[in-house]
Amino acid sequence: MNQVTIDKDNLPRHIAIIMDGNGRWANVRGLPRIAGHREGVRTVRRITRICGSLGIQALTLYTFSSENWKRPVTEVGALMKLLVSSLRKEVDNLMKNNVRFTFIGELNKFDHPIQK
Repeated sequence: MNQVTIDKDNLPRHIAIIMDGNGRWANVRGLPRIAGHREGVRTVRRITRICGSLGIQALTLYTFSSENWKRPVTEVGALMKLLVSSLRKEVDNLMKNNVRFTFIGELNKFDHPIQK
């Protein structure tokens, strides 16, 4: 595997990522779509850790667009459960690592447990 050298003096202060393709990733592997979304959570965890270690000041993850509400009800429900469980698992670690989590968008569209 090729070694990657990162010039820490020439990094952006803010990185934005559109999270897309988790369902397709799972489909290609013959897995249920939610397995792809779970893999996406693991990827976010790695990305957050790497950005922190590199000193990236802001990371924006575009993870759930208004178009996602048009998915099958069971998939949207599974995504909401995954979001709640992920936040519960990660909030202490984020706080410990001085990461501020900010929601951007229409929070009122989400169920109360997510809003909380």
